[in-house]
Amino acid sequence: MPRPDPSPRPGALLPMLLALLGVAWAEVWTPQPQEQASVPRALSRRESFLLLSLHNRLRSMVQPPAANMQRMDWSESLAQRAQARAALCGTPAPSLASTPQVGWNEQLWPAGLVSFVEVVSLWFAERQQYSHAEAECAHNATCTHYTQLVWATSSQLGCGQHLCSVGQAAMEAFVCAYYPGGNWEINGKTIIPYKKGAWCSLCTARVSGCFKAWDHEGGLCEVPRNPCRMSCRNHGHLNTSTCHCHCPPGYTGRYCQVRCSVQCVHGRFREEECSCICHVGYGGAQCATKVHFPFHTCDLRIDGDCFMVSSEADTYYRAKMKCQRRGGVLAQIESQKVQDILAFYLGRLETTNEVTDSDFETRNFWIGLTYKTTKDSFRWTTGEHQAFTSFAFGQPDNQGFGNCVELQASAAFNWNDQRCKTRNRYICQFAQEHISRWDPGP
Repeated sequence: MPRPDPSPRPGALLPMLLALLGVAWAEVWTPQPQEQASVPRALSRRESFLLLSLHNRLRSMVQPPAANMQRMDWSESLAQRAQARAALCGTPAPSLASTPQVGWNEQLWPAGLVSFVEVVSLWFAERQQYSHAEAECAHNATCTHYTQLVWATSSQLGCGQHLCSVGQAAMEAFVCAYYPGGNWEINGKTIIPYKKGAWCSLCTARVSGCFKAWDHEGGLCEVPRNPCRMSCRNHGHLNTSTCHCHCPPGYTGRYCQVRCSVQCVHGRFREEECSCICHVGYGGAQCATKVHFPFHTCDLRIDGDCFMVSSEADTYYRAKMKCQRRGGVLAQIESQKVQDILAFYLGRLETTNEVTDSDFETRNFWIGLTYKTTKDSFRWTTGEHQAFTSFAFGQPDNQGFGNCVELQASAAFNWNDQRCKTRNRYICQFAQEHISRWDPGP
């Protein structure tokens, strides 16, 4: 194994140096309380940063290239374990079967001969004796430091260093702990430490990002910083698990790009949609228009509520505004009874249930249900939580970021989440309690 030239030291140290070259292994270990009490100071932040940076740099330089090599992060708990292990100065460490697997690289050198960075570089230099194709180390050579250092699934690192007295010699113990550990064997043979392939081509879903350093072309799998490939404007916060923006007060839209400046004259303001919910008898975008109930246009009466089926198609939000101008809301289906009656009625319209535009046909209908990013759930236009549900099999699936809900003809008018910009027919609803209080007008 390559090592620094010991010529500045007395020649008598060379036999000892050869005898004390360390080994690497993976085992279970947690330091005992009495060992922790004798542990000297840990590495400084600068030393920790240099060792972590060096590990990641070396891991992204392996040849052949690694397809699944993970980027490492520093672990203070591992560093404490490594420091405790270094303080043992090469004596055997206790083993506790109930603790997680930790991999170890350990080495003793004459004090002051090499730095920790040089030791790690020497571990990596063992690659010259290792054949990735054969998954074997050269005869009578040591490669286990190298294979642990480049073990693809090891994602956390902690290191420790200690000045020791071995006999009459002053020695330094260098220890690094890796989690999860590596150097696993099958039938007495260590398996390959990483999978060969284009950088980051076999990252798992959990670490699907690809970290690339500026000074070389290798890559390391890492937790993606922005898996949604989108950003929120106007200081909005991106929820990376749902890929939705949580907007600050005064802004709305998918990217918080729309500034809300709506004043509701006779209604209440809904900030998350930047729109008004009008009081009974008023409609329009700002609830400023007095409306009269259009009794003659009821297509269905269910438990006193009036349902009007449009003969035109429009986007979800334009359909919502058109219902509101009439003094109603997009239909809220809150029971199986209402769902069954509407599905039966719309099914009877099948032969004429098409709206033709120059380039569009639809047989589906908007209802007043949308996905609310601030709530991470579907809500009715009035803000109420969806209690009853009748989504079709496999829905909602959020294909194309479908945040609005339609009655889908091909699914027997069960529900489907759809892009809000889709043009559908729609159903307006006028509640019985509203109708009874309506100003009939002249």
